[in-house]
Amino acid sequence: MRLFDKRIISHFDYLMIIFILPLVLLSYNLISETNRILANKQLIYFTVALIVFCIVFILPIRRNIRLIPILYWLGIFLLLAVEFWGVTKLGAKRWLSIPLINMTIQPSELFKPVFILMLGHLIHNKPPSDDGYNFKDFLYFSFYIVLPFVLIAKEPDLGTALVLLLVGYGILFIIGVNWRIWTGIFITIAIASPFIYTNLIKDYQKKRIKDFLSEKPSYQVQQSIIAIGNGGLVGKDSDEATQTQLKFLPIATSDFIFAYFVERYGFLGAIGLIFVYGLLIYHLLSFNYYFYDDFVIRSFASGLGLLIFLNMSINILMVIGYAPVVGLPLPLFSYGGSSFINFIALFAILENLLAFRYMDMYNFERRL
Repeated sequence: MRLFDKRIISHFDYLMIIFILPLVLLSYNLISETNRILANKQLIYFTVALIVFCIVFILPIRRNIRLIPILYWLGIFLLLAVEFWGVTKLGAKRWLSIPLINMTIQPSELFKPVFILMLGHLIHNKPPSDDGYNFKDFLYFSFYIVLPFVLIAKEPDLGTALVLLLVGYGILFIIGVNWRIWTGIFITIAIASPFIYTNLIKDYQKKRIKDFLSEKPSYQVQQSIIAIGNGGLVGKDSDEATQTQLKFLPIATSDFIFAYFVERYGFLGAIGLIFVYGLLIYHLLSFNYYFYDDFVIRSFASGLGLLIFLNMSINILMVIGYAPVVGLPLPLFSYGGSSFINFIALFAILENLLAFRYMDMYNFERRL
């Protein structure tokens, strides 16, 4: 059976698992100290994520890579469906209701793996020249990047939309685009920024920017900074982490869990946590060197690395008051099911592409 072939075991990337485990264990320890009920729920999410990993890992992705465009357009359809039949929560229409089982799904989260795989599929079919992609090729890829950005930003979910936009163009930057194109883009963005702020950004998003630029940070950020300062160099015992235990720090187990972590483990703990993330991101980006001719692995590993980097960076900068407050969790660390399971599914896809690379050949259809 293909599942027990020795080559699968030998090509499985164990380093990724080693880097992920400390994040998961530390996260669970923090959540259990704060709220045992949430910790039990998180154990359920861990179990579901493990099942999802096993299922995704054994899927014949390489043999059926030609189906990725179909999944991409299905994802676009679901994003469009949100506009017409979406469920509104907290002023945002981001979810679709599933009939009969009384559940909702968030298409923008489900779209992330397909989005990165789609770029890998397109790049494999149209690899760059020695000088990088020209302007015509850049526009071709931009269509597939900008389309979901517009649909997700319209929900509105500007945080997720911008992350996907940056991931998409970040993949192109790593794979190779002519430097003149990037220069033109930066100049265009600089010129268009006042128009974008005035006409395209919603009022609540402008308020977040104004709050961020004001001298006095919001209540959430103030309490977060106090918690970080309370941690000192090596942190406090659980009973002495007063900002969290006395409920001064809001959403301490999800969006602001980094502040709670620093209150418990101090500045040295924060450096250690960021170092683990750095090792994981560096490891993912290093696949561009080891698998230079496999554009699907390169694109997916780069996209996953950028996704982790952007979510981690924005979350930490938000917590310490250097970025506007947005709903981006700390990857694999914040409490919650959808984000955690989605990241585990992304790692499962990458492990699949690596482990089966000598068993299953890519099966592309050039004309779709």
